Order: sequence, then C-alpha cells, then structure tokens
Amino acid sequence: MLLTQSTTPIIGWIATLLGYVMEFIFYCLNFIGIQNIGLCIIIFTIIVRLLMLPLTIKQQKFAKISQVMQPEINKIQRKYRNKTDQASMMKQNEEIQKVYEKYGTNPTGGCLQLVIQMPIFLALYQVIRKIPAYIPQVKAVYMQVVTAIAGQAGAIDAINKIGKGLKSSYVTSLASDATKNQIIDTLNYFNADAWHKLAKAIPSAADVINTSSTHIIGMNDFFAGINVSQTPGFHPSIYWLIPILAALFQYLSAKTMKQPELDGNNPAAGMTKSMTVMMPLMSLYFCLVTPAGLGIYWVTSALFQCLQQVIINKYMDNADIDALVAKNKEIPIKNSTADKTIPPNKGKNEGNQEAIPNAVR
Repeated sequence: MLLTQSTTPIIGWIATLLGYVMEFIFYCLNFIGIQNIGLCIIIFTIIVRLLMLPLTIKQQKFAKISQVMQPEINKIQRKYRNKTDQASMMKQNEEIQKVYEKYGTNPTGGCLQLVIQMPIFLALYQVIRKIPAYIPQVKAVYMQVVTAIAGQAGAIDAINKIGKGLKSSYVTSLASDATKNQIIDTLNYFNADAWHKLAKAIPSAADVINTSSTHIIGMNDFFAGINVSQTPGFHPSIYWLIPILAALFQYLSAKTMKQPELDGNNPAAGMTKSMTVMMPLMSLYFCLVTPAGLGIYWVTSALFQCLQQVIINKYMDNADIDALVAKNKEIPIKNSTADKTIPPNKGKNEGNQEAIPNAVR
C-alpha cells in the first residue's frame, strides 16, 4: 500500500525537495490561470535536467579523456594478455594506473556521476507518480471527495470495485480502515468513467464527486484527451503517441552520443551499439505500462537529452584535451586507487578489462 509521499531514506528526502519544485511550478502556472499537471511535468523535467547539467558535462569530459587514453590501456592489456601469474597481473595494474595518473583521472571517475544521478531519478519517479502527495493544491481537490464520502457505508468497497476494473498495477485494494492519503492514492488513477461510477455508487456525495472530478480531470488533461494519470496500455489509442515519441527521442539521443570505434579490442563499443537499440525499446515498453505523466517526463527528458547532447558534442569537439587533463590533475589522485578499483585479470584477459573504460564513460 502506498503511503502517499515516499518514506524511503535518501530517495524520499530528495523526492520531498523535488516536490517543492513541482509545487512552486504549479503555483506559478495557477497564478496566471493555468492548472495543467502535464505542463508542470514538462517544466519540472527541464528544470531538473538543467540542475543536473554540470554532472552531465563532467561525465562527457571523462568520456572524452577515456577515448584518448583507451588505446594506451588496450596496448597494456594486449601486452599481458597471456600472462596470468600474480607478478604480471600486478605489473599490468601498475602500468594501467600510471595511464590514469597521466590523464589525471581514475577508473571510478565517471561512475560517481551515475551514482549521484540514480537516487535523483528514483525520486523523480516518486514525485511524478504521486502528484497529489507533493502538490497541496491538487491534493485539496481530492480531499473534497474523500471528506464527502467519509463514513459513507460501502464507500471503500465501491472504490475497490471500481479500482479493480481499471486493471492497473498502480491501484491496490484499500483496507476498511484506509487513511485519507491512501484513498487519494487510489483516486489519483481514476478516469472519467471511474468517477462517474463512484458518483453513482455514493448518491449522497454525487454532487461533490462530480464537481471535484471535473476539476481533477481538467488538471490531468494534457493534450488531445491524454490524461496524465492513465496508462497507455497495449490497446491502440492516442496514448500510444507518448511511448512512440519516447522511443524515438531516446534513439536520437543515443545516436548523438559519441560512439566508441568498433574493434576487437573494445567490446564496449559493441555493447554501446546494442544499447542504442535496447534503450528505445525499453522506453517504449516503460511508457506503455506506466501512467502517461511518467511518459511525458520520459519524452521531455529524452528530447532535452538529445538537444543537450548535440550542444555538448560541439563543445567537446572544440575542447582542448590537454586543458581537460591539466584541470583533472588539479585534483589529487590517490595511489590506493589501483588496488581498490582495478582488479587483477583472471584467466586469459577475462573481459579484456573493458570495465575500466566503461566506468569512466
């Protein structure tokens, strides 16, 4: 059962902060007479992406440096390819570490940005999935319905029956003693037909339900009848526009990324090529089985990332690699990095140690 706002440590805290951003956006739009959650999600996504831009640029710098130093690392790996004794493996690690020190970086440099971004995106998921929990003005409209049906005989049973008919994995059965927040969690996924059934099931609260649901549907109506709380599913509809755009922009974003050269010494390049196809397909599926609001976030994020990557590519193409290395060297690289982050080769050059360049990408 959802407890409205996320209570997961770190993710929940970040979600609360991001919720304030979403609330501020809604307040500003409401001030000029616009109450549209879909538009809030688009603006929200752009703001968060801009805030994360420094991390993205730093990742790209590591990727550019990695491309330059990769041939040197490959040369060392080929040198020790058939040497599996401990002394040779230690010597290989030492030589690889010297390459990292030469370029002022380390094997975990690019991973740090990914580690930082992961809880942020998980928190974003929580905020967009449970909008009423993070925007008090939206929650207040739902609360009118909850207050009107409070104490009404059979109200919870009616909500459960209607919710079951929605066939959504995001809608769970409410206990007889469900809290108001838990009831709102379920009502958040009601469509126009579900609201009509609820008003019919509880006649004494029908006026409040009809008035509030009209307001809620208006806030959730994004474009051409697309409701941000509804899931596109696998039945053809206007909702399919979202997963199709998400897959398209994800593909374009992947194509704008600097691709490693395909060669026998760099299997990571083959993996990158596979991900260029897999990520759009994952986006397509993800946006089919999650509420449209999350799909709108996904589409906006992929489009922003695509445009951002084009700009970053132009910047990186003109970037002075020597200047990037010099700047990296301003940050001391601990000598213990090699022991902790570059494991000895096992067997015959297992994996060709390509986890190293992947980490800095």
